Amino acid sequence: MTISDAQYAAWLEDSTAQRVTLYRVGCLSGGAQVTRRLSNRPFTGSAAAPYSAVIAKDLEISRSISIDGDAKLSAGDVEVWNVGGELDSWFTDVWANQRVEVYVGDVRWDEGDFRLSFVGNLADIAYGTDRTTLVLKFRDALQRLNTPVSEAKFADGTLYPVALGEVPNMTPKYDSVTGRYYYHCGPAEGLIEPRTDGKKRSPDVTDDPTNSRFAFNTAVGPGAVTCSVQGDKAGGIYRNRIAQLVQLLATQYGKESTRMVASDLDAANLALFDAANQQPVGLAILDRTNVLTAAAQLASSKGAQVIPSMLGKLRLIQYAIPTSATLSIPRSMQVQDSLVPVARTTPAAAVQIRFCRNYTAQPNLQTSLPAEHKQMFATEWQTYTAVDAATQATYSQYTDPAPIDTCLLTPADARAEAERRLAIVKVPRATYRVELTPAGMLVELGEARNLFSDRFGLDAGKPGLVTSLTTNFGTYAVTAEVTI
Repeated sequence: MTISDAQYAAWLEDSTAQRVTLYRVGCLSGGAQVTRRLSNRPFTGSAAAPYSAVIAKDLEISRSISIDGDAKLSAGDVEVWNVGGELDSWFTDVWANQRVEVYVGDVRWDEGDFRLSFVGNLADIAYGTDRTTLVLKFRDALQRLNTPVSEAKFADGTLYPVALGEVPNMTPKYDSVTGRYYYHCGPAEGLIEPRTDGKKRSPDVTDDPTNSRFAFNTAVGPGAVTCSVQGDKAGGIYRNRIAQLVQLLATQYGKESTRMVASDLDAANLALFDAANQQPVGLAILDRTNVLTAAAQLASSKGAQVIPSMLGKLRLIQYAIPTSATLSIPRSMQVQDSLVPVARTTPAAAVQIRFCRNYTAQPNLQTSLPAEHKQMFATEWQTYTAVDAATQATYSQYTDPAPIDTCLLTPADARAEAERRLAIVKVPRATYRVELTPAGMLVELGEARNLFSDRFGLDAGKPGLVTSLTTNFGTYAVTAEVTI
């Protein structure tokens, strides 16, 4: 039997469904890789690989996005019955960083018809609250990227710089062994402009982009050496867009054993994001910043967040309030009278975007540079502020907004992003929380959906952004938050 998408959706709405959740949990037992097959109610499966109905408390996953770029994911512990100590030997197995797959389906289905609904990793095994249970502690799939972007070091122990996209006026690392200035840890597109105390030195240097280094052909002379560069060119491809660089970080940087591969990425999501966000960006990493943090910095430049899908695939979700939607959260999907307002924003009359970061601010240049150039080199950030005069007057807001750091490079892109964000924040936004029936398992974080209710002016439905989802794999209950 094969269950189609339409049949699966109908089954989620079927009150007579006999739902069961299957867990396939990896571990190292006696040095061998094995898969423990667990379920929350009896399920036969295959004779060769039966499931043990020992789940006492099912997995609950909460995910959220926010306008400030703070994506969150939390996974509750799964409790397993161990009443008579039958599973005590599990504490001698290795569970940390092992893969977990969660499937949902009906006890009457063939195992092959169950839907893979969550992929993650274990943090470890732990003791339960009493002697009758043990606990499997979950973590999200992106935590594997919580390692430094690069550990490549010079002989003196300092890190090689990492340049992604276009990086303005960074300080290269001088290596006394080779007599070269390094601006990246691998092959790069190359130098744009080397300088000493802000003065151009292009004719005086020889660039070696294959090794991301340059040397002066004449005496360096006094003054601080800086350079603007176009960075990483792994595989002969120069990348300077957000989606490209996030994928590069996830697959080519960090600890080699924990890097992602192509199948760990949501290719369709990333392609759509890339098509809609073609702005050039740049980021210099000069310390032990981890991969996830660097990816988040790039994504936040366009109000997006890096978050795993329920299947553990890396996604980029932009915080953008829709003006229309083709999908809905109808009344029939909601637990009766469960919809409540939980937040309302205060309008903001202005948004300030920082862009084109000067990575080496030089406030006291004593050179013959024009005054406007000295001012440019003295300033760390260029800024653009978008203001809505009507909101400013209505709400009597005349203070400067808190600046938002981005990796954007051009005034036009900074202006467009400031105005996009201003359109969101210049009006009050309401967030509604609603309990959903099992059909809510089809709702995706970051989706545009029309929200309906007999209250709060939602009778005819209004489009909103799904900003939070909590899914319980025991009850199949879903709690959603939608911002309108």
